[in-house]
Amino acid sequence: MSAPALPGAVGPAGATTTAVRPARVVEARDVADGVRRVVLEHAPGRPAEPGAHLQLVVHVDGPGGRRREVRSYSVVDASPDGTRSAISVLLTPTSRGGGRYVHSLSAGDDVECSAPLQGFPLRLGAGRYHLVAGGIGITALVAMARHLAARGADVVLDHVVRTRSRAAYADDLAALLGDRYRLHVDDEHGAFDVGALLDEVAAADGDGEGAVPGGAEAYVCGPIRLMDAVRRGWEARGLPASTLRFETFGSSGWYAPQPFTACIPEIGLRTTVGPDTTLLEALQRAGADLMYDCRKGECGLCRIDVASVRGVLDHRDVFLSRRQQEAGTSMCVCVSRVAALPAAQGGDGQPAELVLRLP
Repeated sequence: MSAPALPGAVGPAGATTTAVRPARVVEARDVADGVRRVVLEHAPGRPAEPGAHLQLVVHVDGPGGRRREVRSYSVVDASPDGTRSAISVLLTPTSRGGGRYVHSLSAGDDVECSAPLQGFPLRLGAGRYHLVAGGIGITALVAMARHLAARGADVVLDHVVRTRSRAAYADDLAALLGDRYRLHVDDEHGAFDVGALLDEVAAADGDGEGAVPGGAEAYVCGPIRLMDAVRRGWEARGLPASTLRFETFGSSGWYAPQPFTACIPEIGLRTTVGPDTTLLEALQRAGADLMYDCRKGECGLCRIDVASVRGVLDHRDVFLSRRQQEAGTSMCVCVSRVAALPAAQGGDGQPAELVLRLP
């Protein structure tokens, strides 16, 4: 979408524009190992609903110097009058700069952010809600848990983390939900049993023992491996697709980020995509004029046909169906990547290369 940038809007050519407003950091503190909570104060507006996110203008360093970019972060909580919104951000070694920027913020800093945006709405009326968070995905579900608990809804929250020190908001959620908050720590309990969880959901959604009036719904936010396991298990049990909802942060995949070459022969483009750069960013810097919007692998606006690939496509989106991803004929360039095929899977040690085809 190539709408011209508006005053007070963010998004370079090719992106949809979202109006931003001045805001001030009024609180900045760590809430878990590597997770920083930042509270923004801004002009009054509509309060964020559960599942909402906001866009924050971040300043990141790159080959061409410091530049403005936009990142989307879930709203963990917000004031009733709409003047304060809290986000929490994990700083990772593969941060593309947004995490480092947020972790550098202190109380009193001036920033720019959008009003709350909704892409992960909570539907009321289910008999039971299963919330499933992997790691920092908990930030998209905290507000849902609070909202459902306040309404007296039947809600269970499974929070999966690698180490206990990374469990942001664990104490708050345990106090809120009691034994309905189930913290799973991989280092202590081993791998999370997705199958057992889905069996529990299926029982609640069925007609037999354990069924609840109104059936069950699930809301999942976390790494792509967790979401893919839930989605596959959901389909295998014949559960309704409409009652499984995802939110992704588009930063995790099946393979560790690695450099690869990307080409678009129609416009004579050939560029290298670094491990800390998205394919979309690399193509734009090389001169490609592409459409995109969410940068999270959800809207599909950046989907491009794949002509050939040396290596393996690492789909990190939730827009393409599993069948479309397995076909390997297109990809969402805002989050998905290419990786060299591992030797164990027949790789020949050649670096990965991707050839794209414009419509």
